[in-house]
Amino acid sequence: MECIILAGGFGTRLQAVIGEYPKCMAPVNGKPFLRYLFDYLIKQNCSRAILSLGYKHEVILDWLQTQTLPFIVDYVIESEPLGTGGGIQLAMKQAHDDTVAILNGDSLFLVNMQELMEFHKNKNAEATLSLKEMQQFDRYGCVNIDETNCIVSFDEKKYHESGLINGGVYIINKAAFQSKKFSEQFSFEKQYLEHYVDKRKFFGYTSDDYFIDIGVPADYARAQEDFKTLFQ
Repeated sequence: MECIILAGGFGTRLQAVIGEYPKCMAPVNGKPFLRYLFDYLIKQNCSRAILSLGYKHEVILDWLQTQTLPFIVDYVIESEPLGTGGGIQLAMKQAHDDTVAILNGDSLFLVNMQELMEFHKNKNAEATLSLKEMQQFDRYGCVNIDETNCIVSFDEKKYHESGLINGGVYIINKAAFQSKKFSEQFSFEKQYLEHYVDKRKFFGYTSDDYFIDIGVPADYARAQEDFKTLFQ
């Protein structure tokens, strides 16, 4: 399994807590958050990870030299911020597989990627999103699916009593994605997922596995506690 990790984020909302670190390098119990993503990928039998890097990429590359991993790690570097879509597009040029997994570098969703991949193939999907049911939230938009798990629409970020959120782990058909005409800089969520949702080739795989997004200080602090038991 080949995985792209979007690891170019600034971490603006976390800078008061973590300083000038790139967000994926935010320390959690003495280890960068990226190390926990790697540990997750090891359990998912990842064979190759492609890091999409930007802000302070030197910090990440220096740290990588200290790591011993059972999968290949390659990387691409954005010369300027390209957005989530641009980062994926750049890294996808280095991908070898027909289907590629994509992970956000600032969230962890312990979904079973083998099952996610099987679901994706069985649905003949162009893109499959991992979904997590949440209650009483306003940080995320909602993903709406029909009885076949086809994604029919996306709701904007606002208060929701309950709903399915995008868990930040995707399976993408490389050829279908690369056949689209995007600018160099674009939003994966807006210009790809929302723009093409009417084609009915996007599907949602719902899981109740552990999820956290460390993008705000409160959840970054929660990760410090949660990971003590999740990663013993």
